[in-house]
Amino acid sequence: MQGVVRIYDPLSGEGLVVTDTERAELAFAPDALEGSLFQTLRQGQRINFELDDDGRVVHVRLGSEIDMGLPTAQV
Repeated sequence: MQGVVRIYDPLSGEGLVVTDTERAELAFAPDALEGSLFQTLRQGQRINFELDDDGRVVHVRLGSEIDMGLPTAQV
Protein backbone atom coordinates (compact mmCIF):
# COMPACT_ATOMS: atom_id res chain seq x y z
CA MET A 1 0.00 0.00 0.00
CA GLN A 2 1.06 3.59 -0.45
CA GLY A 3 0.08 6.80 1.25
CA VAL A 4 1.14 10.09 2.78
CA VAL A 5 2.06 10.77 6.40
CA ARG A 6 -0.60 13.02 7.90
CA ILE A 7 1.05 13.34 11.31
CA TYR A 8 3.83 11.57 13.19
CA ASP A 9 5.19 12.03 16.73
CA PRO A 10 8.77 10.68 16.91
CA LEU A 11 8.69 10.55 20.72
CA SER A 12 5.64 8.30 21.00
CA GLY A 13 5.79 6.66 17.55
CA GLU A 14 2.12 7.53 17.06
CA GLY A 15 0.77 8.96 13.85
CA LEU A 16 -1.54 8.61 10.89
CA VAL A 17 -1.15 7.80 7.20
CA VAL A 18 -3.72 8.70 4.55
CA THR A 19 -3.93 5.96 1.91
CA ASP A 20 -3.82 6.88 -1.77
CA THR A 21 -6.67 4.61 -2.82
CA GLU A 22 -9.44 5.02 -0.24
CA ARG A 23 -8.15 8.19 1.47
CA ALA A 24 -8.55 6.24 4.74
CA GLU A 25 -6.58 7.26 7.82
CA LEU A 26 -4.53 4.42 9.30
CA ALA A 27 -2.57 4.45 12.56
CA PHE A 28 1.06 3.40 12.88
CA ALA A 29 1.86 0.25 14.84
CA PRO A 30 4.33 0.90 17.69
CA ASP A 31 7.09 -0.94 15.77
CA ALA A 32 6.26 0.51 12.33
CA LEU A 33 9.77 1.88 11.72
CA GLU A 34 11.69 -1.16 13.00
CA GLY A 35 13.97 -2.52 10.28
CA SER A 36 13.36 0.45 7.97
CA LEU A 37 15.81 3.16 6.96
CA PHE A 38 13.60 5.76 8.68
CA GLN A 39 14.23 7.01 12.19
CA THR A 40 11.41 9.54 11.95
CA LEU A 41 8.77 10.64 9.44
CA ARG A 42 7.60 14.09 8.39
CA GLN A 43 4.17 15.37 7.49
CA GLY A 44 3.47 14.99 3.77
CA GLN A 45 6.11 12.28 3.27
CA ARG A 46 5.10 9.58 0.80
CA ILE A 47 5.63 6.03 2.08
CA ASN A 48 4.94 2.42 1.13
CA PHE A 49 3.74 0.16 3.92
CA GLU A 50 1.93 -3.01 4.88
CA LEU A 51 -0.80 -3.59 7.44
CA ASP A 52 -0.68 -5.88 10.45
CA ASP A 53 -3.58 -8.10 11.54
CA ASP A 54 -5.07 -5.16 13.48
CA GLY A 55 -5.05 -2.86 10.43
CA ARG A 56 -2.12 -0.76 11.66
CA VAL A 57 0.74 0.47 9.47
CA VAL A 58 3.94 -1.64 9.60
CA HIS A 59 7.03 -2.27 7.43
CA VAL A 60 7.40 1.36 6.33
CA ARG A 61 9.47 1.90 3.19
CA LEU A 62 10.25 4.85 0.95
CA GLY A 63 7.45 5.78 -1.43
CA SER A 64 7.43 7.79 -4.65
CA GLU A 65 5.16 8.73 -7.51
CA ILE A 66 6.75 6.10 -9.73
CA ASP A 67 5.50 3.42 -7.32
CA MET A 68 1.96 4.30 -8.35
CA GLY A 69 2.69 3.21 -11.92
CA LEU A 70 2.17 6.62 -13.49
CA PRO A 71 3.81 6.64 -16.94
CA THR A 72 5.00 10.27 -16.70
CA ALA A 73 6.31 10.15 -13.12
CA GLN A 74 9.71 11.69 -12.53
CA VAL A 75 11.91 10.68 -9.59
